[in-house]
Amino acid sequence: MIEETILRSVMWMRYNFADLPLHRLMEPVCRATAAITRLDERISRSATGPGWIERSHFVDAVASLWIDGELVHLEDLVLHDAAMGIRAPTHELTIAYDIMRMRRRIVEHEPDWALSREGLSQLRGKAADPDPSTSGKTPLETKSVVMQDDEDPLARYLAEVDAAVARSEAAISQALNQSAPSYPKEKAALLYEPDWDEDERLAEWQAVLEETAGLPPVLRAVLLLDAWNQLQVLQHAPWLGRLLAASLLRREGVTVAHLAAFNLGLKQVGRERRASRQRDVRLIAMLDAIAEAGETGLKEHDRLALARQQMEHRIAGRRQSSKLPQLVDLVLSRPMVSSGMIAKSLSVTPQGALKIASELHLREMTGRGRFRAWGII
Repeated sequence: MIEETILRSVMWMRYNFADLPLHRLMEPVCRATAAITRLDERISRSATGPGWIERSHFVDAVASLWIDGELVHLEDLVLHDAAMGIRAPTHELTIAYDIMRMRRRIVEHEPDWALSREGLSQLRGKAADPDPSTSGKTPLETKSVVMQDDEDPLARYLAEVDAAVARSEAAISQALNQSAPSYPKEKAALLYEPDWDEDERLAEWQAVLEETAGLPPVLRAVLLLDAWNQLQVLQHAPWLGRLLAASLLRREGVTVAHLAAFNLGLKQVGRERRASRQRDVRLIAMLDAIAEAGETGLKEHDRLALARQQMEHRIAGRRQSSKLPQLVDLVLSRPMVSSGMIAKSLSVTPQGALKIASELHLREMTGRGRFRAWGII
């Protein structure tokens, strides 16, 4: 019994991909690469690209929860992101919001940030390693060191005063922390398995990342995603593996302008294929999902481009102080806009928001008097 337990613990810590059927995978790899690169090129050259990218964050976050068996309404996520939700957010909505925020953070950083040591630490919710050059110093002390060569004596004096105040506050905080007994914070056994070593599993996953360096980027991405699912790196964040696989495509230059919507493509593939016991079936299903994501993204981009063209015809000839061009950008970047969102983003009154929304002839989505919302359908 003990030997079987040890054997099982060793088996899950290895992901073997030495016997890949490349003759079966090359055709799906080429098809998926062509679809996703065509979409990326279209987005990078289009004026509708920024709005499409922002919309993809919402849609992909909702699709990620759908793949994990949870339902989140797209409208609730849009309102929660705008801090205009009418009720307390559910646990699923909070996770979807975290996924959307992480997608935005990955796009804002350099392409290699998400797969770096610092990026993985922050995406996992752990603090990054401090900078050795500023360790032991407060931010105000660092600022004072930078301003030592400033010629303004008043600015130097104020910086020194701020640094002294910061040192005093740090000393008081340290004294209070030392006076109170500290107990190690343990994870609840009901929610976390005590024998689940996430660091060790992550190290094995990173080994797969290094060993697949010579393979095509799209094939590497699906291998990393499959390895993440099989190793079960994080207990409560299976969706992070899909973001990291999409980040690999961005780092390798396959998707330069956007972060691939893996979840949207996987949603269109049958679960029996995605969760098959045969690795080859799972890999081909993931490759088909990338191709589906590329084709669906092209259709969505063309639809938004046509809607943008129609709205620009309606606002042609307006004076330069008109807020209608800002409303066009807002509508293109959100799956849904409410009167409150328009009033807040454009700095107008609620009545003004209703007026300018009617000038664009947007599609009414609610049909209610107290809460009105519009979108491009």
